[in-house]
Amino acid sequence: MAGEWEDTTLGAEADLLTGFPFKSERYTDSADSIPLVRGDNIVQSAMRWDGVKRWPLSERGEYELYELREGDVVLAMDRPWIEAGLKYAAISKHDLPCLLVQRTARLRGGPRLDTCYLRYLVGSLEFTQHIHVITTGTAVPHISGRQIKDFAFAIPPLHEQKSIAAVLGALDDKIELNRRMNATLEAVARALFQSWFVDFDPVRAKLDGRQPFRMDEATAALFPASFQDSEAGHIPRGWTAQRLPDAIEVNPRRTLKSGTMAPYLDMKNLPTQGHSAEKVIVREFSSGTKFQTGDTLLARITPCLENGKTGYVDFLEEGQVGWGSTEYIVLVPKPPLPPQFGYLLARSDALRAHAIQNMTGTSGRQRVPSECFNTFWLAVPPPDIARRFDELTAPLMAKIKVNSTQSRTLATLRNTLLPKLLSGQLSVAELF
Repeated sequence: MAGEWEDTTLGAEADLLTGFPFKSERYTDSADSIPLVRGDNIVQSAMRWDGVKRWPLSERGEYELYELREGDVVLAMDRPWIEAGLKYAAISKHDLPCLLVQRTARLRGGPRLDTCYLRYLVGSLEFTQHIHVITTGTAVPHISGRQIKDFAFAIPPLHEQKSIAAVLGALDDKIELNRRMNATLEAVARALFQSWFVDFDPVRAKLDGRQPFRMDEATAALFPASFQDSEAGHIPRGWTAQRLPDAIEVNPRRTLKSGTMAPYLDMKNLPTQGHSAEKVIVREFSSGTKFQTGDTLLARITPCLENGKTGYVDFLEEGQVGWGSTEYIVLVPKPPLPPQFGYLLARSDALRAHAIQNMTGTSGRQRVPSECFNTFWLAVPPPDIARRFDELTAPLMAKIKVNSTQSRTLATLRNTLLPKLLSGQLSVAELF
């Protein structure tokens, strides 16, 4: 290790603040409000704002001490352990403004500790191991501010901290850019699905004598200009009303011999946002749900279903069979519907609401019975419309896959470099 590095503690170098106990009865859904950072919003190295609680914006000034800044590192203090690592994140400009809630900690670098470098120090294996050792409590494991401050480490000169943070930050910036790009691409695909197959916007536009919004003439010509009655209600003329299992195969039969080594996706790594699986490993098959490329996986058990755990299988070789949790429902569209139709349907509000309303079982262990989809009706389009939808959405899904693959590669590189740079085993100069 470089001779200029000094032994110190986090308490000596960083400013730590624990959050304020905002009263839940004062939470608001008003647009004139400010998000609250709670442990539930912190995932490993990132923020997640689905399910966020909010506070009246008019009272923002009273809690100025608890307002976060760009670069601040936040850490969950209750149930901080997840199998993949610690629940921490750096606040980005996109997260602001926001306020810090109790049982979360905010760390900010001092005169000798660069806040960007601090982000990677908190993400190090050594800090994670320190938290694992000091975590107390049984039903609700927790850590204290004092215990966080006790973390001992070797601090490099400030200029070296900035260089290390710049290298690691460039990788994280690209990963974040890919994440945002993927969110936009999926939003486009979901909006198109909603417009064509739920709201029937092109048909309504033609019925009103208008040109369908942002649609070329050839595509618009595929849609009728009127509706017809059906078991599914008013649907475009010439389309067919079908129960979901008639249009989409539910839990199709797949073959995988016991003892075969095959790709495995557990429930923890099924995404709540986006379609790309976070981590797939190879594991010996014993018993579980089997799937192939193009299949959609929907969590059937509470709270995974309500949390949005849904994925699209694009990580297998052609013809390869993977497997995972027995708590998956597998959806496979039948022709003429393209594979991504199943995923976009699984993400739709209508199907999710239907599944949640039909859950059965005891409290805390409720599941969706596959039979409930027998009462869910779809408006199935003619082949030419299904084919055009495939032409427009398949490239979006393919680009999401490319971005996700690149991000995983970059994350692996970052995770390889991080311990070497933070320990002094490798210097930034040696990288160039």
